[in-house]
Amino acid sequence: MTTLLRSRPLRLDELSEADVPFRTGHFLAYAPKDFHRIAYVDWGDPESRRVIICVHGLSRQGRDFDQLAFALAKMGYRVICPDLPGRGLSGWLRDPELYALPQYAADMAALIAHLNLKGEIDWIGTSLGGLTGMVLASAQDTPIRRLVINDIGPFLPWAPIRHIGDRLRDAPRLHHNLASGESRLRIVLGAFGPLTDEQWRHIAIHSFFPEPTGGWRPHYDPAIGQAFRPGRVYSVSMWRDWDAITCPVLLLRGVESDLLLRETADEMTRRGPRTYRVEIPGCGHAPALLDPDQIRIVTDWMGPAV
Repeated sequence: MTTLLRSRPLRLDELSEADVPFRTGHFLAYAPKDFHRIAYVDWGDPESRRVIICVHGLSRQGRDFDQLAFALAKMGYRVICPDLPGRGLSGWLRDPELYALPQYAADMAALIAHLNLKGEIDWIGTSLGGLTGMVLASAQDTPIRRLVINDIGPFLPWAPIRHIGDRLRDAPRLHHNLASGESRLRIVLGAFGPLTDEQWRHIAIHSFFPEPTGGWRPHYDPAIGQAFRPGRVYSVSMWRDWDAITCPVLLLRGVESDLLLRETADEMTRRGPRTYRVEIPGCGHAPALLDPDQIRIVTDWMGPAV
């Protein structure tokens, strides 16, 4: 089995234009009564006919996919890693009630149009990014030809959703230094699995922005947690979307995940699209896809761009 990964994770400061072309971009997307910026990182040959879009989880951003995107770009893919609105370098929404799947799906459809992506695309989504991919893949005449879903499914139990909301509301609005922010990430994102110090630092660098008056703030709009406030949390069912998907699916599940229950993953392989499932030990919600072995699961399933 051939792999293009090195024996240790590759740092961004080791990349060069000769390795993989690396670009950033943005465009204006629309929400009711508001335009907002959507930022993205664009890896690989911009002329490649094989395109993959990678979308992050609720409180994360597109740079989480740097290692995976690099590996896929080396295989000939063009890989687009956007920041959803309210995260990373993308703009915040004026109305926090719009931080929901309909807006995310609309913004990602706008991304596809902005980049003038013609033909079919592949989609890799972690958690919320996986739900967004499910919505788009279930639509009539969808351009998505293959779907990778990282630790999420069409049934979400209320208890872990409430925990996510509590974590967002309890998050400090400012850290005195980046090391303090990284320490918190190591705790609240511990379910990502065992990561190296270098990997934690990479996550932290893109998770906090320096404030002009001092300190480091989280990269996301605190209002993304409003949908999870007390009294608004309930179990979610999206089986109708799942059953409408026709493209092949790679389903990744952290063995210790409390959001993608084992029985939900079992049901996902019995109904709906043709699904290949991989359980990842040592992880809960959700595997970080920074470990070379986890990256190989995805690259082997995708195969070289042809």
